[in-house]
Amino acid sequence: MFQIISTIVIALLVVIDRVSKILVVSNLKGNGPKPFIPGVMTFEYVENTGAAFSAFSDDTVVLTVFTVLVIILCLIVLYTRKVKSKIGIVSMVLIISGGIGNVIDRIKDGFVVDFFAPDPKFHFAVFNVADIFITVGAFLLIGYEIYELVMEKKNAKAEKENKDD
Repeated sequence: MFQIISTIVIALLVVIDRVSKILVVSNLKGNGPKPFIPGVMTFEYVENTGAAFSAFSDDTVVLTVFTVLVIILCLIVLYTRKVKSKIGIVSMVLIISGGIGNVIDRIKDGFVVDFFAPDPKFHFAVFNVADIFITVGAFLLIGYEIYELVMEKKNAKAEKENKDD
């Protein structure tokens, strides 16, 4: 049941990403930026051949292979129940969904469609829904792992103090 629910959620998130990109292509490609939040962000069609912040531009094959390997690894970790916490599961589902959304673009078009364009004063990359999924998933996972390490140390210290008493 766990695998079915996870697969359905992943599929729904990939559909959300795909629909957002289809809407952007049909409404923004060739039409220039559109205001979204004045002074903060616009909608702007961008073809990104690289990764985050356009790193590895024009290395589509390498990025595609790397992303597919990460997706496979995350699927194995998720479906073999190596991750027990709800936060870990949500993190994996988000990372997998975002990875699949961007891999579809790379395979289909040779680039990823980005469209959330922060105001230049923020010095931030243009991104898409899949990028949001990946980023939120990664931060959740990292935050949770840090929390677990801190709690583990705290518990070990308390255990040691109890033995000393």
